[in-house]
Amino acid sequence: MSNEISDAVKDQYGAVARSSLSGEQQGVRDVARAFGYSEGELGSIPAEANMGLSCGNPTAFASLRQGEVVVDLGCGGGIDVLLAAGKVGPTGRAIGIDMTPAMIERAKKNAAKAGAQNVEFHLASIDALPLADSSVDVIISNCVINLAQDKSAVFREMARVLRPGGRVAVSDIAIKKELPQELASNIAAHVGCIAGAISIQAFKEGLASAGFGAVDVIDSGADLNAYALVEGQSACCSPTPEPVLLGGAGSRSLQLAATGCCGGEAAAPVHGGLADLLRKYDVNEFAASVKVYAVKG
Repeated sequence: MSNEISDAVKDQYGAVARSSLSGEQQGVRDVARAFGYSEGELGSIPAEANMGLSCGNPTAFASLRQGEVVVDLGCGGGIDVLLAAGKVGPTGRAIGIDMTPAMIERAKKNAAKAGAQNVEFHLASIDALPLADSSVDVIISNCVINLAQDKSAVFREMARVLRPGGRVAVSDIAIKKELPQELASNIAAHVGCIAGAISIQAFKEGLASAGFGAVDVIDSGADLNAYALVEGQSACCSPTPEPVLLGGAGSRSLQLAATGCCGGEAAAPVHGGLADLLRKYDVNEFAASVKVYAVKG
């Protein structure tokens, strides 16, 4: 099933990358604000970098400093790479990694639009980073590690590329209690960041096993149902009729708003029945948006 899940993730997020979903739509901005982005931050980057896919704001607690090299695992349209680039300044570097070609293309366009000179993007999976050993100061990520099939490999790669004393500041989804079987086995629930998430304790143990210390995983208390704020958003057309879960756990009816007349691609539901499942369960009972901290060595 792992290949099927990986293919579904690539297909769905590729469709989002080609869509017209952006921070110009109020619902998308509302989702970003719900997970910790300020109006100033959102106004400082191209609207197309924000697609309402976050479950936190890692640059807000990463304590980034001038001159640092920061890597964003699963950079999407570049929202966190561009914010990080501003914090590390011209002597620093912000690197985005994503396995979806359309996302990399969108991120590069956003970086060019922003005039960011200290950024770069690589098409790669986050369990096989195209970076040298001990070459990075900080690793950030935003609602992506839960999508990885081999999280232990991701944690090992994080430890490999970080310099001694390098740190992790990640926003992600963690499971608080066992998921109902019909959610746990649903492919769309994997794509939507629920079924592939691990527990807070597993996060801690996985990072510790990879060689990290000072590990802490904190429930941010954010309402995961904030994703429903995107429902019905459309840049220039009527909203798509089918609901789809994407970008984080808890979207009861997140509708991707791009259609052909907007020049974008409609992102079709991975599994039409998922919305019905989520109406049966309050996802906040089972999962949480978390802030993950760790230090190498």
